[in-house]
Amino acid sequence: MDVFEVVVVAFWAMLPAYVPNNVAVLAGGGAPIDGGRTWRGRRLLGDGKTWRGTAAGVAGGALLALALNAVRSPAGDAVGVALPAFPLAVVVALPAGAMAGDILASFLKRRTGRERGAAFPGLDQLDFVVLALLFSLVAAPGWTTDTFTLPVLAVVVVVTPLLHLSTNAGAYALGLKDEPW
Repeated sequence: MDVFEVVVVAFWAMLPAYVPNNVAVLAGGGAPIDGGRTWRGRRLLGDGKTWRGTAAGVAGGALLALALNAVRSPAGDAVGVALPAFPLAVVVALPAGAMAGDILASFLKRRTGRERGAAFPGLDQLDFVVLALLFSLVAAPGWTTDTFTLPVLAVVVVVTPLLHLSTNAGAYALGLKDEPW
């Protein structure tokens, strides 16, 4: 694969994991997952992690993966790249892993004394990637290792923080987030 192809495959394969947290911001609210419970004097997760946001995020990512499957051939032809199809297990695993990664990051933030919305460089940008890939690896190991080759993983690790920071800055500018990171 040439560089262009690697970048396109990386972005395509990660889209179902990139979208869930954005959907959760738009559809969130409602009952927090932790139910207000605390551990060692701090909330487990906080009010920002809700059942509705999590369910909407997983559903949004899964629907996007199905839509990408539907347009895979014409999209691949248009850019001249063989795009991977998402197996059904991955349709759910990537967005579920992304949401689980975000929830785990929230838990870790609370344990380190950070409040909701506080920056945690590195963790904020890659938490969802690690768990999305792990969930995908468990759900469809062959597809995951065939799709996420070392060059593709390298692009994901470099591009994801840039995308994360730019989309969060955009959401902040639109008044959808309280902080720009």
